[in-house]
Amino acid sequence: MALFTYDTKKDTRSGFGAGMEYLSLNNPKVVALCADLIGSLKLEAFIKNSPERFFQTGIAEANMIGLAAGLSIGGYVPFATTFANFGTGRVYDQIRQSVAYSGKNVKIACSHAGLTLGEDGATHQILEDIGLMKMLPGMVVINPCDYNQTKAATIAVAEYEGPVYLRFGRPVVPVFTPENQKFEIGKALHLIEGSDVSIFATGHLVWEAILAAEILSEKGIHAEVINIHTIKPLDVAAIHASVAKTGCLVSAEEHQLNGGLGDSIAQYLALNLPTPQEFVGVNDSFGESGKPADLMEKYGLNAQAIVDKAIKAISRKRI
Repeated sequence: MALFTYDTKKDTRSGFGAGMEYLSLNNPKVVALCADLIGSLKLEAFIKNSPERFFQTGIAEANMIGLAAGLSIGGYVPFATTFANFGTGRVYDQIRQSVAYSGKNVKIACSHAGLTLGEDGATHQILEDIGLMKMLPGMVVINPCDYNQTKAATIAVAEYEGPVYLRFGRPVVPVFTPENQKFEIGKALHLIEGSDVSIFATGHLVWEAILAAEILSEKGIHAEVINIHTIKPLDVAAIHASVAKTGCLVSAEEHQLNGGLGDSIAQYLALNLPTPQEFVGVNDSFGESGKPADLMEKYGLNAQAIVDKAIKAISRKRI
């Protein structure tokens, strides 16, 4: 029996484009900057509606971050957009010094994150970006799960005062969260109630966690699934309450195990509620060229991998 259903699949980057379209019509302080990737970031509607609030910086990401910082000083809300690999790793120094250090109101919005970038290969498939961004003091890190949530997150981010990293992707994925939802930064979403194991997932892995819960249900295992769309600040109250109930957990993310969501959860639990934890993520490896679904299977980022880790976590609880 399906616990969640969906009518369509869309890419999360198009959710960002829809959010920017809304902001072009409803928030005159929002400006968009792009490093020569208008189509990839789905900014066409924003540019059509508000051409005077768009800046094409070319392939000069460091300059783009500097421009965004300056625009924020002038009272604007700049969204600096590019691929995740170039918007975090390539310009980390500029983000640290010009944005995070002084708490500038800059939104770094990046597409094509993770393995699901696919055929472009390891040089473009950044799996370290969440870690890079969450280590910066004061930086909010958001990784929504589908089109609707990405649109809502984009709109919410514009209202938040302070630096934000918003991460999304290229592949089409099920759209299963409500349309026109209210997005609360730092507030985890309970998707499925369970009592045997907690599954905390983020981004594209949220849908895989739902599928995993369905498989586990057929085995008589009741998994609790929680969507951690905001990795920083982390909703530790939701995590604590769930783990106190189930006694074990799995974290699932399209990111390196080092520095990702699982690390953040483990750090909190080690200090407050030591609990058997298993991790689904990329284990100290670069990606490679391939079809997104094939890569997710090879690197163990799918529903079956979550099922296997959940069973292992439960077995550790019972020792």
